Order: sequence, then C-alpha cells, then structure tokens
Amino acid sequence: MNMNTQDRTMQRKNAGQRADDQLELKQLTDSLERRDTEIKGWCEKATAEIKDLGKVSAETTAALLKLSEGGVEMQDRLLEVEQKLARRGNQDGAIIKSVGTMFSESDDFKALLAKGGRGTARMSLKAVTSINSGTTGTGGVGAAIRPDRLEGINAPPQREFTIRDLIMPGRTGSNSVEYVRESGFQNMAAAVAEGARRAQSDLSFDLVMAPVRTIAHFFKASRQVLDDIPLLQSYIDGRARYGLKYAEEEKLLGGDGVGQNILGLIPQASTFNDALRKTGDTRIDTLRRAILQCRIAEYRPSAVVLNPVDWAEIELQKDDTGQYIWVNVGTGAEPMLWRLPIIDTNAMPDGHFMVGAYNMAAQVFDREEANVEVSTEDGDNFKEGMVTIRAEERLALAVHRPQSFVYGPFAKP
Repeated sequence: MNMNTQDRTMQRKNAGQRADDQLELKQLTDSLERRDTEIKGWCEKATAEIKDLGKVSAETTAALLKLSEGGVEMQDRLLEVEQKLARRGNQDGAIIKSVGTMFSESDDFKALLAKGGRGTARMSLKAVTSINSGTTGTGGVGAAIRPDRLEGINAPPQREFTIRDLIMPGRTGSNSVEYVRESGFQNMAAAVAEGARRAQSDLSFDLVMAPVRTIAHFFKASRQVLDDIPLLQSYIDGRARYGLKYAEEEKLLGGDGVGQNILGLIPQASTFNDALRKTGDTRIDTLRRAILQCRIAEYRPSAVVLNPVDWAEIELQKDDTGQYIWVNVGTGAEPMLWRLPIIDTNAMPDGHFMVGAYNMAAQVFDREEANVEVSTEDGDNFKEGMVTIRAEERLALAVHRPQSFVYGPFAKP
C-alpha cells in the first residue's frame, strides 16, 4: 500500500470517528440544555418556597443537588469529546496529518526524489513550543487548571487598641453623666495669732455634663449566605465590633464634641507650655518637660501617647559616636521613657504627643457595651431574603482634671 492509499484510509477512518464524536457532542449539548431548563424550573420553585415557607423544601434541595452532580459529569464528558475533535481536525473536516506525512508531501521532498535522492530536503513546522496556562492559543491548557482555595478569609491588618485601657472605667444607666469640677481655688490659709481673724479662702465649681454618645454602623447580607457559610457570620461579627472599637479610639482621643461626637482628651488637654523649651531640645527632652508640666498640676502622669513615627525617631536617636542612646538594638527594651509606658498609636497625629494621668483624670462610662444584632425587619429585607447586621455601643467620656493632660507638638510652632 503506497502513501496516498494510507492517507485515504486514515482520512476515512478519522472522518467516521469524527462523525461519531460530533453526534455524541450534539447529544451532550442537548442534554445540558434540558438540564438547564430543569434547573430553572426547580430554582423558580425554590424561590416560591422561600417566599411562602421561609425555606427550601428537602425535595427541591435534593433535586437541585442531583442535577448539579449530573451536570458536572456531562461537562467533563463534553470537554473530552471536544478535545477528541480538536485532535482529529476542525469542524470543516481538515485532517491533522503526522509530521512524516506532511514531510513526504512537501515540495522539498518531491524535488529531492526528482534528483534521485541526492541533496537535502527541509520543512518548517509550526509546532507547540511549550505547554502554558493560557485559556486560548496553541498549547494553552488553562481551562483544565483549577485553583486551590485556601481556608478562611484574609483580613487586612487590624489596629491594636490601647487608649481605652489607659482610662479609668465606669458605668452609667442614664443618657448623660453630670459631675462637678473645681474651677478655682483661692487658698488664703496662713498662720494667725490667737483670737485674730482667720483669712477667707474661696472655691469655685463648674457643673460639667458628658452626654452619652452612640457609635454604630450596619451591614447587609443575604440569608442564604449567612446560613450556608458560618465562617462569614463570625467574620462579619468580628469586623463589626472592630469598626466600633476603631471609631471609639479615634473619638476618645481626638473627638471634637460637635454634633453627636464625643469630646475627646486632646481638645480638653492643656496646651504644652512653649516657655519650658530649651535650645537644642530633642524629642526626649520635650517629653520630660511635658511630664514636668503635668506633674506641676499635682497629678502624676501614667503614660505617654505618641504616633509610631515619633516613637521610631526616639528609638533611632544616636549619640556623637553613632551609638543608640535609648536601646540596645540586639536585646531591645521595654517601651518606656522617663519611667512611663509609651503607647504608640496611629490615632495620635504625627509630630504630636500627649502626657497625662489617664488612670485618674479621666473616666469612660459605658451605657451599652458593644453588641451585634441581626434583623430581617428592615426595609425590603423580608421580600428580598436579606438581613441587616447592626453593631453599636453607647458611652460617655468625663475629663475630671484637664490640667493633668498635656498635648502639643514636638517642634515649636
């Protein structure tokens, strides 16, 4: 049998196999279309059941699961048939020839035969040079690659909350906290002779009100998602509480008291006395002078709050020989300065500091601790199968002695 006879035989064989594969492909396509129609019908039934009963029946669930499993098998078979057709040729009936057949039919090879087999025959082949993960083009097998799914949810970095832990805690059952704060004391106490008139001293007081403020936010989610993914429930709950704590720390430290905002520590603190600065003062010197100003107000400071950038500058400070003056780089040290703990937080503005008697001069009153509630009775939630997740807390901040907090910039304004 010569080469042309072999080619014709192979063509007939491939044509027959291709016809069988095309028939199977049509049957699979028709089956998938019928399956999609069935799924649509069962989905409509599931929607009606949710609307009427609030849940999907076991019969509907089982039917959808069975159709889904059967669909996966048909999709795999469909992919297999399509790959067979691609190997045997395209839909126009072109035959994929072997390299040997293409070489024997090339012009170079025919010319070589005409010369009695003397010389060289060459043929350029456009072949697959590499297998890659693309979904299209020669050698692309991306459609057959499935990604690995990692467990859990990758959350962004979370701030470490520290300010509230510094402040004296308290509780209230009202919508505001009132307290009397001494605003002036004229002390005329002195030694007097027997029977002489005693000197009169004067006191003045202010009635201060710290209103209870609400910090809150909410999320929307579908009932099905929360029912099917318990991990998402706990994740949303955690993020909801985190959002409250984030806003709480910002307000406790720098709230301006406008509208429904808490009046925070920074707006109520005493301004750092620039007269205490000396030429050549470093950040470390400035903090010691702020501690002095706070100490003069009679309360002993309990902590220093800085921005992480400023704390890094302090730790990186060196002496004239290039040695770090505050810390041993190899062993590290407790974050303390002038016997006070250092609290670094991004809630403190860069380039500023606050020294204070946090444990005595201020107090946080909780009216309602952070809580998370879920409800379907919100807007169109019932009709849309959605839930509203709300997180909120209520609290008030009382600053008993503002003079015991000193706030200011490191550099002279």
